[in-house]
Amino acid sequence: MAQLVNKAKGFVAEKVAHVKKPEAELADLSVAHVGRDGATLAGRVDVRNPYSHAIPVCEVSYSLKSAGREVASGTVPDPGSLRAGDTTRLDVPVKVPYDFLVSLARDAGRDWDIDYEMRVGLTVDLPVLGTFTLPLTKSGELKLPTLSDVF
Repeated sequence: MAQLVNKAKGFVAEKVAHVKKPEAELADLSVAHVGRDGATLAGRVDVRNPYSHAIPVCEVSYSLKSAGREVASGTVPDPGSLRAGDTTRLDVPVKVPYDFLVSLARDAGRDWDIDYEMRVGLTVDLPVLGTFTLPLTKSGELKLPTLSDVF
């Protein structure tokens, strides 16, 4: 009996390992808004759904680091669903407090950009598999707008 159960477990594990899963890419991070209380950065995640039906996204969690320190973190609850057989763009608004923007001024003053690392966890509800989190990481430079860009 134990051999039968082990064979069944192996069969199910092999089939689950070959199930198509959504693929995601952290495509961009840009400055969306600057105000008195801080800045809002716009992260963009492009997710490819290989299934012929929509997949609900449970949440998007994020963490933004710069100069070795965590700038912001949070979650976007229930951002919608992934379109069937298509690529869906999810926007991740990242709120950065004003006091941290001041501390980043030293880094930005040298080359007018901010080096960052963004980590995103995209949690989806897959049929048969259940809740599944796609981990994404992107490092890059966030170019800050200059006065000539504004005027």
